[in-house]
Amino acid sequence: MPKRPFRVGRSNIGLGLFATRPIEQGEAIVCYRGRRIRTRIAQEMERTRGAKYMFEIDRHWTIDGSSRRNLARYTNHACRPNAECKLRRGALAFVALRDIAPGQEITLDYGREYFDLFIRDIGCRCASCR
Repeated sequence: MPKRPFRVGRSNIGLGLFATRPIEQGEAIVCYRGRRIRTRIAQEMERTRGAKYMFEIDRHWTIDGSSRRNLARYTNHACRPNAECKLRRGALAFVALRDIAPGQEITLDYGREYFDLFIRDIGCRCASCR
């Protein structure tokens, strides 16, 4: 059995995360990692530089997940996701919303703000919108 329940691979959107074994509902899949920066600085970086890997923890702190060592950054958006983000002991964990079969892409709903900022103009390319 692989150590991680996922692998990085090609998806219709670009790179994505795919299950390598059955993942049960409620199971933690991957943690979103990166340095913590002030949310107001992250929002400015998104607006001016198009920084796409910012994950807001609360109104004060955001995780800059742009490092390629942060494998969770490859989780793509879906309007009907199979995972969600949970704050656990100060870390952001992606948790399965339902059972995920091997080979299935692991997806999240990025939220309205991100959708409006980065996806709306090019159009959503998730499986439920294609």
